[in-house]
Amino acid sequence: MATECNPVQLEFHALGRREVVGCFDGGRITSDGGGLLLREVDARIGLMSRLAGCFVDYRNPQSIEHSVQSLVAQRIYGLALGYEDLNDHDVLRADSLLALLVGKSDVTGQRRLRDRDKGCPLAGSSTLNRLELSEADDAAHSRYKRIAADPEALDRLLVDLFVDSYARAPREIWLDLDATDDPLHGHQEGRFLHGYYRCYCYLPLYIFCGEHLLCARLRPANQDASAGSVEELSRIVAQIRERWPKTRIVIRGDSGFCREAIMRWCEDNRVGYVLGLARNARLVRMLGAGLHEAHSEHLATGAPARRFQELCYRTRKSWSRSRRVVGKAEHLPKGANPRFVVTNLPCRRAAAKRLYEQLYCARGEMENRIKEQQLGLFADRTSAATLRANQLRLYFASFAYVLMHALRRLGLAGTELARAQATTIRLKLLKIGTRLRVTVRKVWLSFSETYPHANAFARILANLRAHPLWAAPG
Repeated sequence: MATECNPVQLEFHALGRREVVGCFDGGRITSDGGGLLLREVDARIGLMSRLAGCFVDYRNPQSIEHSVQSLVAQRIYGLALGYEDLNDHDVLRADSLLALLVGKSDVTGQRRLRDRDKGCPLAGSSTLNRLELSEADDAAHSRYKRIAADPEALDRLLVDLFVDSYARAPREIWLDLDATDDPLHGHQEGRFLHGYYRCYCYLPLYIFCGEHLLCARLRPANQDASAGSVEELSRIVAQIRERWPKTRIVIRGDSGFCREAIMRWCEDNRVGYVLGLARNARLVRMLGAGLHEAHSEHLATGAPARRFQELCYRTRKSWSRSRRVVGKAEHLPKGANPRFVVTNLPCRRAAAKRLYEQLYCARGEMENRIKEQQLGLFADRTSAATLRANQLRLYFASFAYVLMHALRRLGLAGTELARAQATTIRLKLLKIGTRLRVTVRKVWLSFSETYPHANAFARILANLRAHPLWAAPG
């Protein structure tokens, strides 16, 4: 006869003469009831099914219980809901709400083939780990790691999702490039000490268009910040022009991307650029008149003073031609602060002041997006041994970002959370205490009666349902 075990009773500080006790025996209760909004988003953009199409599955279809789509969906939804570690899924595999999001018809796991799996509708950490560790060259012959990712298809999907988000082609788009550090605390493949960041790290390259993520490329840190930028821009611009042949494209980046190869590629391919230019003695001398005027104004007013000046500049060796440079002659209480930007945009399109203050400085918003992905969606959880596996983890974090951004774009427009970042969205909209009850015809969800954002939640759901469902082409 099986032993009946009572749940561990938790004793808290008493309330007057009443004892306060608790047990983990509430039944099918989840803290992630708001995750259903993410499921509605996926129904509008088709993310999970399209993402599953970027993997090749060599498993025997008669011997599996978890499709590729359910595995990648479990991983993406887990990241969006705040579960960054694979070990979390050893408990989450029994979560009926997550099973509902993934699309499991048996949300209670009672129809699992093995008795030890009953009650757990989802995959555990070991199965998800095999998904990450599969290698394309060996997957067809491996015993366990038989699901291979197609990196080219994953890259293309990021751009396709961006293009699909527009009802019609825009007149102009700006692509922002930036590199950042991803600190490492083990001996991962491709680990190098970076002098600027003063740590062992990766040096991922990001490309955004506004809030849309187009590229997240993990790279070793023993190279220039701009390494690989031309290759990434070539494929992204070509893919965008397949759909939007008349759209003007401008790239934007700091001085780490002011390289002859990038500027020459832009000039040869009808792409505009606005790039920061590291100052040197020659540039400062050319800006002398503006610096003198700014200094004089600062002495007279005590306030920061700025002047902008058009320059025609060419390096002594590295540049193949003279280019338009805009200099900002600024004097602050702490001293002179000259800055420079190089561009191929003509003066009639953007005068010096507007080019610097409105067009170039707008690139700072991209840094918020990188922080959102790394801190809010765990893009820096790159603890696998190989660079390839860590790149796949970065892909998963990237698509979790795409899912959260689509929620912001489609559902949160017009609400007080329209500009909220992923962590705020998770806290206020996704982390809702919910009881699940499963019957033959329905899955009943009872949300907390004291949830403070109930009206906003209902409005966001109505916004999402106003958008048409995604349909696969053809």
